[in-house]
Amino acid sequence: MTTPIKPKFTTTDLDAIGEFTGRVVVLVGEDGKLDQAARRVNRLTRGALLRLTEAEDFAKMTDGDVQDMAFPSGLAACAVQVVRLSRNASVSAARKAGAAIGKAARDKDILVLAGNLKHVADLTLGLVLRAYAFNDHKTGEVKTPGALNVMCKDAEAAQAAYADAGALAEGVFFTRDLVSEPANVLTTVEFARRLEELKGLGLKVQVLDEPELEKLGMRTLLAVGQGSSSPSKVVVMEWQGGGKESPFALVGKGVVFDTGGISIKPALGMEDMTMDMGGAGVVAGVMKALALRKAKANVVGLVGLVENMPDGKAQRPGDVVRSMKGDTVEVINTDAEGRLVLSDVLWYAQERFKPVGMVDLATLTGAIIIGLGHENAGAFSNDDALCNAFLKAAGSEGEGAWRMPLGAGYDELIKSNIADIKNSCGRPAGSITAAQFLKRFVKDETPWIHLDIAGVASVPKETSFAPKGATGWGVLALNRLIADKFEG
Repeated sequence: MTTPIKPKFTTTDLDAIGEFTGRVVVLVGEDGKLDQAARRVNRLTRGALLRLTEAEDFAKMTDGDVQDMAFPSGLAACAVQVVRLSRNASVSAARKAGAAIGKAARDKDILVLAGNLKHVADLTLGLVLRAYAFNDHKTGEVKTPGALNVMCKDAEAAQAAYADAGALAEGVFFTRDLVSEPANVLTTVEFARRLEELKGLGLKVQVLDEPELEKLGMRTLLAVGQGSSSPSKVVVMEWQGGGKESPFALVGKGVVFDTGGISIKPALGMEDMTMDMGGAGVVAGVMKALALRKAKANVVGLVGLVENMPDGKAQRPGDVVRSMKGDTVEVINTDAEGRLVLSDVLWYAQERFKPVGMVDLATLTGAIIIGLGHENAGAFSNDDALCNAFLKAAGSEGEGAWRMPLGAGYDELIKSNIADIKNSCGRPAGSITAAQFLKRFVKDETPWIHLDIAGVASVPKETSFAPKGATGWGVLALNRLIADKFEG
């Protein structure tokens, strides 16, 4: 598993700057004025820093932009990275700057001269998130990030402020690692085992195996996994940091590999279906972050873990299966399996926990990528207040989300001639009809959001805070939602 860099916050030591052998990072505001540490760098480099800040290129930079001075004379450092960032820069600008530092870090030690920057912890979080690299299956010499020393005016305050941010980095990295793992490693059994290890952080973790799921009537979930030799499971994680109130529920789709089943996918790109457990990965990351920061809220995370494989025992198009709720579902397309998994877990979450609200996450439809690309997740909800709170949280954390419609008219598209409902109706409004299917398994009194994260869980090119691949999208936003809405 990938461990985030552990930053060390120290009081500014001017004499240590010239002897540092890694990458030295200097912050300079829009006005080009140099603080005490920057002046020391400028003196050691015989005015090179000041010449850079007075150049036309610096004037064109915005907060968070960077420029490198390689192998500067007068310093032992291999580079001085100049970051344009005002002392009172916003949280988003501070994180952007940190991400630029983290991207360039590679395997070098880093010394950040943060001075009296207002949002030191956020700059550090951005740096740590962007320095992520999944190297578990690479052999030979692998470059890993070096040590991180952040010099600032009040090191003790910065360390305290970073405590919660560090918990978030741990949660994001946990999600990214899970999403990045190949399916022959992250089987349903191994996924459940890794979640059980969270007990060490104070989470209560329960694994429901196939006999228990059959007894509960989770037939739609079990039908998805019946063609695989990997047993289906539901894992329940409880964090009880609040009072006696009912918990907030997070539900994740955990299809560890999706071939499409009998409705098999094309070979091209099928290797990407190791990320079809992305929703469960986000739920796991959020639960880990909440436990690490000792959140003062009651939250339960439930994930349905299955593998969708073609086999003589696999479900077929045309099969009819009865859900835990009791509704019958005609299976039109075995590749529309995520909604079958979620329908049972959503119903179980409500029956057992009576949650004050519920969010499900799933890499559910390719249609949402056609509609929103890789910039935004699709948000569907039956409750304006909860949805607006989430969209605000996502916006504040820089995680894109866009509200999509629901409506009774879409129910007509998923009616079945031989059962209560069918699991697919073709291409028109594909992401909406999938959400409308899930809504059938949400009780009227339960505030609910469905997040279709197919376009944001794993991306084809790097983002501001992650390299190509798994992003950990949703951990920050859901943590913020819980902090804002459910913690006293």
